Amino acid sequence: MKGTIAIEEAIIDLAGVEAHTFAQFQSLMRPGSDQTTGLSAHEKRLLDIHDERLKNMDKHGVEYMLLSLTSPGAQGEADPEKAKKMAQVANDYLAGEVKKNPKRFGALAALSMHNAKDAADELRRAVKELGMFGGLVNDFQSKGAEAEEKVYFDTPNYDPFWETVQELDVPIYFHPRYAIPQDLVAGTKYGDRKHLLGAGVQFHLDLSWHLYAVCSSGIFDRFPKVQIVAGHLGEGIPFNLWRASHWINHPFKRGTRPMKEDYSYYWTHNVSITTSGNYNTRGLKFCIEEIGLDRCLYAIDTPYETVEEGQNWWKTVDLPANQKEAVARKNAVRLFKLPLEE
Repeated sequence: MKGTIAIEEAIIDLAGVEAHTFAQFQSLMRPGSDQTTGLSAHEKRLLDIHDERLKNMDKHGVEYMLLSLTSPGAQGEADPEKAKKMAQVANDYLAGEVKKNPKRFGALAALSMHNAKDAADELRRAVKELGMFGGLVNDFQSKGAEAEEKVYFDTPNYDPFWETVQELDVPIYFHPRYAIPQDLVAGTKYGDRKHLLGAGVQFHLDLSWHLYAVCSSGIFDRFPKVQIVAGHLGEGIPFNLWRASHWINHPFKRGTRPMKEDYSYYWTHNVSITTSGNYNTRGLKFCIEEIGLDRCLYAIDTPYETVEEGQNWWKTVDLPANQKEAVARKNAVRLFKLPLEE
């Protein structure tokens, strides 16, 4: 079976359900719902790998999925030791599930990003010992007694992590997460506008800022082989690349900017995008033209989106056959070094 390869596909482990239930996100995902009930149906979809998920893959033509711990994962745990343990437990669990059917599933590692050493050590373990194909981070790392601090990964403190990423030669997927409780109090931009939370608006606004920060930090100058991935058609950034690069290239910016090149350079050398949860054919065509065919990959965003919806859209995409095959599978095989035929 040579079908599509979907690379942003979420799961959760039983320990993750117990450690950090979806009840805290219930009112954000489904306004007006009963928070005390949790999201049992959603949790079941996340826990399912080999049953309905696989049946739907077979039915609709998905050959392979790269699975990863659902957001916020270890980034939502403010205690460094607990976050470290959460990532380790999730990775051990997911590696065990992949071993049950390695022809259909692979995995990206969960990482605690409280410090560069822990992140680098767990990524190395996941890749070298567990057979994972990269890592996934959910925007910023929560930190502090009340989980009120946000730690981003563009500072020199994270250079040892990015050095390890380059050494291992595996991609890091940047995924969004919900706003923290402190950003939801009355008087804040989201607190007074909760309808903007989540995948439709808040996710790409928040994560795109982090992606711009990483691209402008000099990380890709110091570690030019590092590759990162942004879902949802690149969180909207490809559509702003000309303007962002135009302004960062102004003479009054060039002398003080922390990076050597402009955003367009890094998005054509160090960043790839996926179609996860953004089934916009014209948008995909624009991304292909803007950053290159080799940097555009297929993803569905299960179980937040369904296999059926993603595949039904993909069947309508009117790209030339060679381009469609590149996005659907070849680019993923190459970027993640998957054990599959192109």
